[in-house]
Amino acid sequence: INQHQSASTDSSSNTSKQQLRTIPATMSLWNSIRVIGRSAEQRGVGITRSLVATAGAAASTTVPASHGYLQPQQQRYFSSSLLRPPSLGQPEPRTMKLRKHAVPLNTADYGDPRGQFDQLETEHDAMDDGEDMQLAQEALRFQKELDAKKKRWLENAKAPVRVPIIDERGRAYGRGGRKAAAARVWIQPGFGVVTINRQDVVDYFNRDSDREHLLEPLAATRTCGKFDVTAHVHGGGLRGKAGAIRHGLARALNAYNPDAYRPALKRLGYLTRDPRKVERKKIGHVKARKKPQWVKR
Repeated sequence: INQHQSASTDSSSNTSKQQLRTIPATMSLWNSIRVIGRSAEQRGVGITRSLVATAGAAASTTVPASHGYLQPQQQRYFSSSLLRPPSLGQPEPRTMKLRKHAVPLNTADYGDPRGQFDQLETEHDAMDDGEDMQLAQEALRFQKELDAKKKRWLENAKAPVRVPIIDERGRAYGRGGRKAAAARVWIQPGFGVVTINRQDVVDYFNRDSDREHLLEPLAATRTCGKFDVTAHVHGGGLRGKAGAIRHGLARALNAYNPDAYRPALKRLGYLTRDPRKVERKKIGHVKARKKPQWVKR
């Protein structure tokens, strides 16, 4: 008996114990709990720890039964397997599955909630299974998108397959430009003869710097004397024409054998079009940037 209860509660508990002893032996434990619960509810007293222990349930403290409904903090947990009436003719199992749930003590209602809790558990399990399935589908979709991106990245990271481009006459073609000049260049295996606009390179370009400038791709690929070069150029001045021929010659070598000649030409920048041009003259200026001398008076 709880030591902190009042004297009235002790007397009520003793009376309940006496009623429990007078219950016929044929009455089951389940019916005895209901009888004691109804009598305790009519008198407005609580069921003490000793009474619940005598009836076969486990309770921790005494809960007053004068409020009609218990608050959540006033509920105590019992084992539904201990409160379930035994079936006739069937022995009780040795290992019973215990399920803890809240039972209001003031109403003396010990109905078996096992079926309700099983239904709730089934619903919760179904909801959890649905959520797990949805999360699994989202993870699978995300993984597929990531795999597709990785595959695309790997494809883009691969170097493009470059094949030689040679016409039926064994020539490779390249088009070049520099400032206002544009050149079309063909190369084919030969002895190093360079022809520009049907003239020899020495006759067309008087300055050695222009000749050396247009032959730089051959020196970079170490193919001097291995190809005959034929070029048609127009527009611009001599320096611009030499630059256009150099650009077209580098592209022709790249088309002839990209695996062998492209790395050296790309490293030196011969395959890139030079975008620099002469800047136009502005109004009020002597040239594009030069201004007339400023005079104060």
